[in-house]
Amino acid sequence: METGFIQIWRDGWLIAMMYGTMVTITVGALSITAGAIIGTACGILKWARVFPLTLFIDVYTSLVRGVPELLIIYLLFFSSIEFVTQVATAFGYAGLADSGYAFIIAVIAVSTVSGAYSTEVVRGALAAIPAGHIEAARALGIPGRRIFFKIILPQMLRIALPGMNNVWQTTIKDTALVSVVGLQELMRAAFVGSGNTRQPLIFFLIAAVVYLIITLVSQTGFDAGERLLRLRSRK
Repeated sequence: METGFIQIWRDGWLIAMMYGTMVTITVGALSITAGAIIGTACGILKWARVFPLTLFIDVYTSLVRGVPELLIIYLLFFSSIEFVTQVATAFGYAGLADSGYAFIIAVIAVSTVSGAYSTEVVRGALAAIPAGHIEAARALGIPGRRIFFKIILPQMLRIALPGMNNVWQTTIKDTALVSVVGLQELMRAAFVGSGNTRQPLIFFLIAAVVYLIITLVSQTGFDAGERLLRLRSRK
């Protein structure tokens, strides 16, 4: 085992793993941000029952949550890679599909999944707000915009944050699936390294430890956010 770690260090594989970790965190951060935006917009529309948008959102969330994440990545990548390659080649950017496109598809695919789950988290949080709070505000003649930003939104954030924590934890682990399109994220780096050095146990053990560290640090951040929102709600 010691010899294996020395070989990994000497051959520069730890640097490759660090680079893969940064790609994983970047894809995860961009995806959860985009997913939160999608989820907030769709969750509010679904809660408000804005027809026919609610119907399209129902189809979107049911479809994405009912299909394996890996299949979504395959569908998005292989249904568009040929067209993108042809267009890029025509404009003199033949290497685009081999470099940045895998990253773009990874973010789009993981964001799509994250957005579907975030939608249900936001909708559930809005549904959990006591109707009496909103009715009392309307009875006092408070404008609808002020009701949303001062009464609905703060309660929604406090209720939705634990659910968004779960979505983030799932999102960061879903980034491992994008290795199938050739993106050099953490799992891809571990797979390539294990194949080249014939030390799969060490590489996958390192990857597991890195994922665990990311999720534990994230959990600490979300816990701090929950405590802060609880304190603010008591004021």
